[in-house]
Amino acid sequence: MIKPSKIYAILIVFLSGFFVSQAQERRDDYLSADFHQDRREQLRNIMPDNSVAVFFANPVRNRANDVDYVYHQDPNLYYLTGYKEPHAVLLIFKDNQTDEDGQTYNEIFFVQEKNPMAEMWTGRRMGDQGVKETLKINNAYNGSTFKDYNIDFSQFDKVMFYDFKNDVRDNASDQADLYSLQEQFKQKVGYVTDGNTLGKELPSRNIDLSELNTLMASLRGIKTPEEIDLLRKAVFISTVGQVEVMKAMKPGMSEFEIQGIHEYVFKKYGSEYEGYPSIVGAGNNGCILHYIENEKPMIESKEMILMDLGAEYHGYTADVTRTIPVDGEFSPEEKAIYDLVYKAQEEAIQMCRPGATFGEISAKARQIINEGLAELGIIENPDSRHMYYPHGLSHHIGLDVHDLGPYDMLRENMAITIEPGIYIPSGSKCDPKWWGIAVRIEDDILITKDGFELLSSFAPRTTEEIEKMMKQPSPLDDFQLPDLKGGK
Repeated sequence: MIKPSKIYAILIVFLSGFFVSQAQERRDDYLSADFHQDRREQLRNIMPDNSVAVFFANPVRNRANDVDYVYHQDPNLYYLTGYKEPHAVLLIFKDNQTDEDGQTYNEIFFVQEKNPMAEMWTGRRMGDQGVKETLKINNAYNGSTFKDYNIDFSQFDKVMFYDFKNDVRDNASDQADLYSLQEQFKQKVGYVTDGNTLGKELPSRNIDLSELNTLMASLRGIKTPEEIDLLRKAVFISTVGQVEVMKAMKPGMSEFEIQGIHEYVFKKYGSEYEGYPSIVGAGNNGCILHYIENEKPMIESKEMILMDLGAEYHGYTADVTRTIPVDGEFSPEEKAIYDLVYKAQEEAIQMCRPGATFGEISAKARQIINEGLAELGIIENPDSRHMYYPHGLSHHIGLDVHDLGPYDMLRENMAITIEPGIYIPSGSKCDPKWWGIAVRIEDDILITKDGFELLSSFAPRTTEEIEKMMKQPSPLDDFQLPDLKGGK
């Protein structure tokens, strides 16, 4: 990586022409501008009377020194606009507003302006004209104009936004960065800091910091056909990764290596990101629910490996988990635990249909696991308190891996996970033959008009199917690298 240095101003002229002339090469299956426009209109329809909703871009987050993390847009802002750049703020009004020139509008978007010098280092920017042309948001302006844009927020009954977090850096040389946009907004709405309360924010009477999340959950919890298409692709990519690892798995591989195979498949299909940090836990590491170190250098033949990974494709994230035996065959104890988790999952999946409640499905899976653990002698009876199944059964997926959505009952076109699990860490109060066994099976489900569709069926789920797949040859069987050497 190289560091920026002083470049002659004349280069700006060249760069301006270069970035105008170069078309952005990209796939053609992104969400359409019409989709985002419709989502804004749907939000406007359910907003309270005389209200405005305000959405800020995600902050740029620093990794170390002058290196930032790869930027990822705030899911709500992306959902409503398709905009993927930082330093932006979107305002959506319930009712038409009139500007100083007598023109009416019901939304306005302030974005980072084009800058050929910056674009040479950090990538192309749309600018206000690009937003108008590509995203079809007519009232788009450069962020530098937000400070002086006249909006009387006191006239609204509700000014709705997500509360601010202390995670935005101030670039003092940029008066249109996210920090400046937020500070300018705070002044406009009367969101002030009282020094006598140690920095606690004291919002004015018409500010609402909670209702917007409820509104967005009601929208994002029900997927449109365009969203379902992208989710199908994200889930399929993730299941292909699981299948390729089943074929490639051998004792002696590392957790990092397994992670790399999954993520190579993601990139091969054009997945921009992982939907969340990849979880690859062998043996006792699988008992750590969000184990992301993935650093075990040599996986042993008598272990199982739990792999919870999801590709993010054009913003939409899958969430698929498979647990497989490293040597290709389940031991009796491993099979007993795996089959119990599978039974709980399968019965929960079969209950999925519009009108079923999250609580009913979750209770059924937990009942099956508790009865099975008691039958195996791992717990005393089905009512015994234990930590072998410490998490919930289901959550929404979409623009977030734990997506926004209601958790009362299932509705058509919801996309959810079903993911029971059993984890028995070493030292547990049961027969040591069970120690170190961790099994989670997680599948992605689309709720249909009359039932469900199993989106992640491409990856084997039963012990028999997994063992059969693990006998298949892998294109990585003959892949060898030179020994890692250091020193002189």
